[in-house]
Amino acid sequence: MSFESLQLIPSLLTILDKQGYTTPTPIQEKAITPILEGKDVMAAAQTGTGKTAAFSLPMLQLLSNSKQQAKANHTRALVLTPTRELAAQVAESVSVYGQGLDLKYNLVFGGVKINPQMMKLRKGTDILIATPGRLLDLFQQNAIKFNQIEMLVLDEADRMLDMGFIKDVKKILSLLPKNRQSLLFSATFSEEIRTLARTLLKEPVEVSVTPPNTTVEIIEQHVYPVDKTKKTALLTHLIKTENWFQLLVFCRTKHGANRVTKSLNKQGISAAAIHGNKSQNVRTRALADFKDKSIQVLVATDIAARGIDITDLPYVINYDLPHVAEDYVHRIGRTGRAGKAGKAMSLVCAEESKQLLGIERLINMKIEQQIIPGFKPIEPLLTKNFKQPASKNNSANNKPRRNRSTRNRAVK
Repeated sequence: MSFESLQLIPSLLTILDKQGYTTPTPIQEKAITPILEGKDVMAAAQTGTGKTAAFSLPMLQLLSNSKQQAKANHTRALVLTPTRELAAQVAESVSVYGQGLDLKYNLVFGGVKINPQMMKLRKGTDILIATPGRLLDLFQQNAIKFNQIEMLVLDEADRMLDMGFIKDVKKILSLLPKNRQSLLFSATFSEEIRTLARTLLKEPVEVSVTPPNTTVEIIEQHVYPVDKTKKTALLTHLIKTENWFQLLVFCRTKHGANRVTKSLNKQGISAAAIHGNKSQNVRTRALADFKDKSIQVLVATDIAARGIDITDLPYVINYDLPHVAEDYVHRIGRTGRAGKAGKAMSLVCAEESKQLLGIERLINMKIEQQIIPGFKPIEPLLTKNFKQPASKNNSANNKPRRNRSTRNRAVK
């Protein structure tokens, strides 16, 4: 299938061709047509599957074909995202795809001064990309009105709920016109998401392209057992001996991210941290430096890392395992994108054995463990209770399949 077959307008096809995109991804194949037909859509798509283009391309086309113009302090389309980084990523995509179209785009989020954002909204905007808290602040100051909204996109709805934005989201929904087209994109369809969808969508077309909680097929996954006190030393050792460059390292806490970053810099490894306590300017600069390879390591918490989109990111390292097993899938999905190979490594101490077992059960595979000389842990990782579910070709008595190859297989 080609983009031409999706009935996109020539100006969008030209931009896609210039960007080197000739074939739509599965989520784009399934979502673009019903969106262009004006239907509500509920889509399951993880980061890295092309979901931003799946909603931004038809949104741009529909708004461009319409004869309406945005009034002062109004917007015609609203895209809600959970984090500043994701909002910036969506805004960048909309700006690129919308070249040549007579449409105005604006981006608003917290952590920066509100007055410049208010000034830009005075002339009206066709597409507004926003985080919930800042959008409500602007509404309360009469800087934005919702009467003209034709389309609403709720992006990464699962993370929106995880981060506690449900009250803000419901407040925003109560302010929007009932007669609108609504799109919901989420990595998973939990019961909470389906409950939200029932209040947001009207007879939605449901599309899904990724089996729930699977890991990308071409991502190598390894666990490095290590004592908790030696994690930083092991991380430094691996970076230097393996000559790793452009690593995204996940820490569980802001304090941990700062500590790891400081330690790496002391060892001559250029690193920067991004988390909720960092200003938006600092986070934006750190991400830009990481993308252009000015720094070697970006250390992040889960919330700050949401929305990081680097096509050629080769390595993801879990300095700490996440408390929620599903977050492991989201983390390692930052690598292995657009058909590129990637590696995901986890530094796991005995205290994290329970989390590791939960992750292995979730992704339905045993992750290969590698002991590094000089870093052998005192206590072993207790994950021997892992068992694969029985299937037609695998009885309940079979031993769990171990990852013997250099590449992992996605769960079917």
